[in-house]
Amino acid sequence: MLKQVFKALLLVFVTNLVYKIFIYEQSVPKVDKHAYWGAGELKSDNPVIKPFKINVPDSALQDLKTRLNLEMRYQKSLEGVNFEYGFNPKALLEIVDFWKNKYDWRQREALLNSVPQFTTYVSGLRIHFIHVKPEKVPAGVKVVPLLLLHGWPGTVKEFYPVIPLLTTPREGFDFVFEVIIPSLPGYGFSEAAHKQHLSTPQIAVIFKKLMSRLGHNKFYLQGGDWGSFIATDLSILYPESVLGLHLNMCRAMSNKANLYLIAASIYPTLFMDQEIADRLYPLSDMFTNLMLEMGHMHIHATKPDTLGVALTNTPVGLAAYILEKFSTWTNQAYRNRADGGLTEKFKLEDLLDNIMIYWFSGNVASAMRIYSETFNRKHSKEGWNDVPCKVPTVCARFPNELINQPEFIVRIKYPNLLPSSEGDYEVHRPPRGGHFSAFEEPELLANSVFKGFRALKINPV
Repeated sequence: MLKQVFKALLLVFVTNLVYKIFIYEQSVPKVDKHAYWGAGELKSDNPVIKPFKINVPDSALQDLKTRLNLEMRYQKSLEGVNFEYGFNPKALLEIVDFWKNKYDWRQREALLNSVPQFTTYVSGLRIHFIHVKPEKVPAGVKVVPLLLLHGWPGTVKEFYPVIPLLTTPREGFDFVFEVIIPSLPGYGFSEAAHKQHLSTPQIAVIFKKLMSRLGHNKFYLQGGDWGSFIATDLSILYPESVLGLHLNMCRAMSNKANLYLIAASIYPTLFMDQEIADRLYPLSDMFTNLMLEMGHMHIHATKPDTLGVALTNTPVGLAAYILEKFSTWTNQAYRNRADGGLTEKFKLEDLLDNIMIYWFSGNVASAMRIYSETFNRKHSKEGWNDVPCKVPTVCARFPNELINQPEFIVRIKYPNLLPSSEGDYEVHRPPRGGHFSAFEEPELLANSVFKGFRALKINPV
């Protein structure tokens, strides 16, 4: 009798599991699109859009100089160690010396202010954004809006190299982009949420409201890192508004995707080409590498404010913490270099611009909170990982991205993914580049965006 009961329960379990993984489609969770994230009681947003310029007071510069001139205390590296244990102190000393003696903030501030910037209040928060329109547009070329979304530990600075490439008309293309680049809430010069549970879907609502305020009810989207999650959630919530989605970090994270990933490990090249298989398998190597690179995720998701105290009070510590990611997330092989390979793809001035935005805004803790607001039971129970994003999607898989999934797995999340058989090879598989593609390989990202959206054959706005 017990055997029969056990078999019946097992059958029910397996049936439910198969149904949930292969048949059931998660509906779009409900999101309060009128949520207020400002301080105190609900207030009406001031819809005025104001021009914005970065203007750091001299007192803040003097304070930074004083802190940088303090004797740097550090533990010497182990013999023969480069970036395997984190940021190499010798390399950090050289960066700090450059920061103190060669980096000119006022010059960099002018460069950052060379693009039009604005602020406006959305859902109770002051949102900062860059807004650049093409200057000379030939007859017959349409200007289409493109919302660009960054992640952590980046800022809008990441997109500066790609802005002129996206806003300049190209031969053979009947469209060019007008770009809108907001600082995520709690990043850069955007106000941080004053209330809990501002996760990626809620940020998506804020940016949809921003685009509507700018007069764009239909637009294109591009995102990487957290920007890819926000752009995906925005596309799920407002599919009628998103003409096309371009991601340089695209992955499916559902149980079905994980099951396929494990099943494909038996004979990977039956399901994907050798190049992708070599990046994914054996799975033990992939997970080991993720453990090496994702230690920050746990503390951000649990105690961001504790770490935030340290990083808000020491510029050298802030630089070490953030720049380490620009080393190994650009290319994991840089872990074995004494200088972390930082100047292989970036200029120190540009990397320090990003650090300075975090330092002067003093919001590194609020930037890290996006992890704790997303990797929690509330967000998990809502089932966002299981909701398919059905807007036309282009996935650019840069070879040194931390995770590169094969097309058949990505398609679980993005069923209207542009097939790799359509469009230029460069659209789907840029020949080089890592996690920070807009910053590192702006031409390759811009090429993928232009060619990818053209291959989708969507009529521009």
